[in-house]
Amino acid sequence: MSSEWGNWRRKFLNAKTIQGILLGATLGAAIGIGAYTFVYAKGYSYLSNNPGACANCHVMQEHYDGWLKSSHRAVAVCNDCHTPPSFFGKYMTKASNGFWHSYYFTRGNFHEPIQITPRNHEITERACRKCHQEIVESIEAPHADGPELSCVRCHSTVGHLR
Repeated sequence: MSSEWGNWRRKFLNAKTIQGILLGATLGAAIGIGAYTFVYAKGYSYLSNNPGACANCHVMQEHYDGWLKSSHRAVAVCNDCHTPPSFFGKYMTKASNGFWHSYYFTRGNFHEPIQITPRNHEITERACRKCHQEIVESIEAPHADGPELSCVRCHSTVGHLR
């Protein structure tokens, strides 16, 4: 019997098998923790257009409350202003923002009040210009030879009244 055990052990408990078991356990734990976190943090809600999803995080509550009081509530949701209009661009932006928000909030080293990144500022700027194209063109016409004006510079609280 001990000879059979020795043969079985040599055949199945080699370095390659142990590495496979460790890799499987590590991947299983990572997937399990990721799935639990996704469900616990209501990650599925971020795949929707529901503005309430943005308020899942306490630092966004003030922005969400401001949006509820603003005139933009009748014509735009968060994704209209804060993600690119293309399907791929929208979900790549959501994935990137979601990852970095989670990273900084988990580590506890985020700026409060929350600040928009240069990339997200550009996305928002493009959204303003798309919806308000006529007005932007008439404002910029006298400044055609200068740099592009920023909508958000003067209208930083539009959509998020405080």
